[in-house]
Amino acid sequence: MTNKKLARIAGLLYLIVIGTGLFAEVFVRQALRVSGDAIATAHNIQTSEMLYRLGFVADLTNFIIGLPCILIFYILFKQVNKHLATLAIFFVIIQTAIIAVNLLNQASPLLFLGGGQYLKSFQPDQLAMLSNHALDLQAEGYAIGLVFFGFYCLIIGYLIIESTFLPRILGVLYGLAGLCYIINSYAMFLSPNFASALFPYIMIPSFVGEFSVSLWLLIMGVKENKSSEKDIQ
Repeated sequence: MTNKKLARIAGLLYLIVIGTGLFAEVFVRQALRVSGDAIATAHNIQTSEMLYRLGFVADLTNFIIGLPCILIFYILFKQVNKHLATLAIFFVIIQTAIIAVNLLNQASPLLFLGGGQYLKSFQPDQLAMLSNHALDLQAEGYAIGLVFFGFYCLIIGYLIIESTFLPRILGVLYGLAGLCYIINSYAMFLSPNFASALFPYIMIPSFVGEFSVSLWLLIMGVKENKSSEKDIQ
C-alpha cells in the first residue's frame, strides 16, 4: 500500500473521529446539560437516555477509530523526523488513555439516575447533584487530555511544515489548532468563567485545522516523491 493510499485512509478515519467527537460534544453533552441547573440536566439525561448513550458510544468509537489514524500519521511523518514523530505518538497515546478512562465519569450519571435499589436512600435532587458532579469531572478530565493532544498537534504541525509532501499552510493550521486546545484547557483550569466565554471562539481554529488536514488527506493524499514513494510492507 502506497503512502498516498494510507494518507487517504487516515483522512477518512480522521473525518469519522471529528464527526463522532462533534456529535458527542455538541449534540449530546452541550445539548442536554443546563448550566447551573443540576435538576434540569438530570431530567434531560433521563428523558433522552438513548441520545446520551449514543454520545457515550460515539466517544468510545472516536478513540478506537483514532488509533489506526495515529499509526498512519506516524508512518507518514517518521521519514521527516522519527524522534519527533515518536514523541507525538507518546503525547496522543497518553491523551487517548486519559479521555478513555474519563468515560467512566461520563457514564456515571446513567448509574446515579438509573433507579438502582442501592440508591433509594438518596433524594432525587441529591442524585441530580451527584450526576452533575460527575459531568464536571468529565469536563476536567477531557481538558487534561486535550493538553496532551494540543502538544501532539503542535508537533505534527511542525512535521507537516518540514515535510515535502503536504502544503505548509496545513501545518500552520494544525499547529494553531493544537495551541488553541492548550490555551482553552489552561484557561479552564485557571479561570473557568473566562474559559466559558472563550470556548466558542477558540474552538473555531481547532476545527478548521483538524478538518483541513483530514479533508486534504482524504481527497489529495500526499505528494509522491523520493522520500514517500516506497510501498509500506
